[in-house]
Amino acid sequence: MPYSPIYIDGSQGEGGGQILRTALTLSLLTGRPLHMWKIRSGRRVPGLAAQHLKALEAAVMIGGASCAGASKGSQAIEFIPQGIFPGKYQLDIGTAGSVSLVLQTLLMPLSFAPAASLLGVRGGTHVPWSPCFHYLERHWLPWIRQMGCRIDLTLEQAGYYPKGGGQVRALVQPLRRLSGLDLSQRGNLEKLTCLSLSTGLPSDVARRQVEQTQRRLARFKGVLEVEIGRLPGLGQGCLLFLLAEFEGARCCYYALGQRGKPAEAVADEAVDALERFLASKAAIDEHLADQLLVPLALAEGKSEFTTVKVTSHLLTNIQTVKAFLPVEINVDGTLGEVGRVRIRGAGHLF
Repeated sequence: MPYSPIYIDGSQGEGGGQILRTALTLSLLTGRPLHMWKIRSGRRVPGLAAQHLKALEAAVMIGGASCAGASKGSQAIEFIPQGIFPGKYQLDIGTAGSVSLVLQTLLMPLSFAPAASLLGVRGGTHVPWSPCFHYLERHWLPWIRQMGCRIDLTLEQAGYYPKGGGQVRALVQPLRRLSGLDLSQRGNLEKLTCLSLSTGLPSDVARRQVEQTQRRLARFKGVLEVEIGRLPGLGQGCLLFLLAEFEGARCCYYALGQRGKPAEAVADEAVDALERFLASKAAIDEHLADQLLVPLALAEGKSEFTTVKVTSHLLTNIQTVKAFLPVEINVDGTLGEVGRVRIRGAGHLF
């Protein structure tokens, strides 16, 4: 008996590309056909951009799916998956579109496949408005592994805006069990990592980023650990990455360089965000809250987290998840403020 389709209005909530990515992930996992319209209507240029189109094309490949509307600028699609088919896939976004966002569309479905997959994605690895590779590798991935996923990520080459050309390889093995998380209390700060990296720039850029960070975070000298390095890649770019590890949780903030932006300003941007987090009692940052939602909704049992900010991204993601899964998700907190999210996952029910 065929599954009944899910109908999604892409203009709901913040009206961005995340609605499409979450819907594709859950369509693959549940086998429910997806009919979606007004895609990215909340953006200056609506419809499918390069990275969204590539995520859709990749979902078609791994799902053996039929799809109408898969073209650049399209604002409506009909996506009908036939399963989840593991294998070896190579994707090229063709621009500096986000590699991380394409990966996050595919990694959970492939984790539920019956065999391992090797996935290569070429595009932007450190670009604005999306999680950079190091955020995925050092912050998101450890939580996903703790839940039970068996994923390895390798950065082969960095790719910055506007050239792109970065390359990431992902090895995804079938998971055995997906468990929930309790990230409700962060506890004391145990370690603060400052990672300063650059590509195609003088070595003093990364050094100056670190020096400014050390000045701003001098009170954490006892737990602050510094790493400075260079990344192979196309074009020029730099990254200042901060990962704070507490007794019961972690948070991560980073900033990217751009032409005319001093190294000190890059450091200040990341430190300012970290300072705002530290002034709260939240356990995780607002970006991780959004990105853990789908895995926690798929997991067995109850999960809970406190986030420094309830965002429109998070609330929109909850709406999309509930369209596909028999889950309970409750949010205590108002938009823009600290919030607590409780989830009873679907487990095997989906």
